[in-house]
Amino acid sequence: MALVAVSNKRVILKRYLTACEIGQLGDEMEVVTAEAVPLSVPAGSFAVLVKNLYISCDPYLRNRMIRHEVPTYISDFVPGEVVTSHGVMKVISSGHLDFKAGDLVWGMTGWEEYTLINNPESLFKINYPEFPLSNYTGVLEMHGLTAYVGFFEMSKPKKGASGAVGQVVGQLAKITGCYVIGSAGYDEKSKFGFDDAFNYKKEQDLEAALRRYFPEGIDIYYENVGGKMLDAVLPNMSLGGRIVACGMISQYNLEQPEGVRNLYYIVTKRLRMEGFHVFDYYDRYYRFEEEMAGYLKEEKVSYVEDVVEGLDTAPAALIRLFTGRSVGKQLVAVAREQAPAHQEN
Repeated sequence: MALVAVSNKRVILKRYLTACEIGQLGDEMEVVTAEAVPLSVPAGSFAVLVKNLYISCDPYLRNRMIRHEVPTYISDFVPGEVVTSHGVMKVISSGHLDFKAGDLVWGMTGWEEYTLINNPESLFKINYPEFPLSNYTGVLEMHGLTAYVGFFEMSKPKKGASGAVGQVVGQLAKITGCYVIGSAGYDEKSKFGFDDAFNYKKEQDLEAALRRYFPEGIDIYYENVGGKMLDAVLPNMSLGGRIVACGMISQYNLEQPEGVRNLYYIVTKRLRMEGFHVFDYYDRYYRFEEEMAGYLKEEKVSYVEDVVEGLDTAPAALIRLFTGRSVGKQLVAVAREQAPAHQEN
């Protein structure tokens, strides 16, 4: 019997960003229709064929569009090949014992309609399909885990701690009784129940702004901006404060990264600054998923998404991250599909 095959629309990298374009994103990506994909895994294969439902747009993807002479923590994209990121998928065909047709999963996948995943061990089953499946590109996925690990395991908060933090980590801090100020680069980003928030791009004097919000100093700073913001934070830290770094979005579009002048405060204030990558903490995922699902059910955590429809919109959606036009988690709906009423864990 002949295998059923379907066409496969996909987003590919056309070319690398060059040195003179480092601060830009333009026509590096292209939407194409690839050769027909069989809707079955090859005989004897342990692979999984998935239908992509949602894909995540993340700042680090832009860095993968540059050819690096010195390898970084994740490989560069290859011109002519599909762009990849985390996404939510439905299993169509499986040669792996842990997955069956119809399973809902999240993990690394292609920006395309269908993806053959040769290492399905990297996929996570979705245990709470009663939530919007799109939540598994953010609050119930890698991004939520990043906030969870960065706050609870790296920051080691005590009641009464303060810091400038992101959408999810700030709400986790509020749950533990912290005083929380959020900093964002866009006025329409809400406070998510924070004590206050400000647009760091509009402050003429960031050091003065932070002194205004934290007259007694910052105990915990969750770093995801870098550059001038980090430079302003350092003199405003409390004695023995903690800085947890998981990203520096202000630096991703710069040909030459900004310098930081106030590093000596790490010595004088006896600060601890530590970077981390969520890939090292995936063994905590199912514990995190259960706890975060509880927070969502109890409405202790709210979550905002910015969803655009269709693969054709994916390149523009990624660019929105660097223009300040996205509010909440940026993602692309590749195919809308209703989750089943019940799914076994």
